[in-house]
Amino acid sequence: MATVSQWIEGARPRTWPAAVAPVAAGTGAAIWQLRSIGELDAGIVATVVLPRALLALAVALALQIGVNYANDYSDGIRGTDDDRVGPFRLTSSRAAAPATVKRAAIGSLAAGAVFGVVLIAVAGIWWALVVGAAAVAAAWFYTGGKKPYGYLGLGELFVFVFFGLVAVNGTAYAITLRFGWVALLASIAIGLLAVAIMLTNNLRDIPTDTVAGKRTLAVRLGDRGTRLLFAATMLLPFVLMVPVMVVQWPVALVLLALPFAIIPARTVLRGAAGRDLIPMLGASGKLELLFSLLLLAGLVL
Repeated sequence: MATVSQWIEGARPRTWPAAVAPVAAGTGAAIWQLRSIGELDAGIVATVVLPRALLALAVALALQIGVNYANDYSDGIRGTDDDRVGPFRLTSSRAAAPATVKRAAIGSLAAGAVFGVVLIAVAGIWWALVVGAAAVAAAWFYTGGKKPYGYLGLGELFVFVFFGLVAVNGTAYAITLRFGWVALLASIAIGLLAVAIMLTNNLRDIPTDTVAGKRTLAVRLGDRGTRLLFAATMLLPFVLMVPVMVVQWPVALVLLALPFAIIPARTVLRGAAGRDLIPMLGASGKLELLFSLLLLAGLVL
């Protein structure tokens, strides 16, 4: 029987910034857009911005935890995690029965779906049900099903789309009912940082994934190519914010996070491997969270 602390560890808290960051960035973009068109006041913030942002956060966190448990279950029953270097896993460690982990995954994804339906109903954007359904399906089929796309090297693409483009633009649109270029640039930046988190895991697991037949993007690119891509995903988001700084100079606050990108990028480029890459997972997550919070502050000021 897994303990509470093991269930929390199995939910992979180091990846949770990938859920918080897009909501923070999307909320900041929404506030900037509402102010730019003269529709922002205290009443709008209290009755529209905050409630919808909190619902979006609940959706993102539930889906992130759900995909983590689903990955734990699917990789565990396939034997992919039997010989791993990374953090604790519930299924492969036998701390929890596979069926129990599967139920936890389904329960988390269902909770995300419920929160999503509430947000859609509040915002009156019923067409977004299709997007929400796609997000839940993407969470499960990353490593689940007969042909998981995570085993085909498409994991980073789906993370970029759903934890970047969809999550940031979706949050902003649910608040403003408009699409905007600031939200679009922010979504690309956050998506790249989310990809960096996944690359950290997959770079570390290249040897075991290769043996297990898991053809991740890291396996396909090889060690050197993955390291170069990781560095790019850590640094390009700052370049993308330059146009936003031109129209909203306080967004330059994101540059305070630049040292937290340079250090992990340098460490990975210099050849860190195995257990030495585990701290890079936390560093990548912290960078994404810090970047998003500084972006939120810069767009609100």
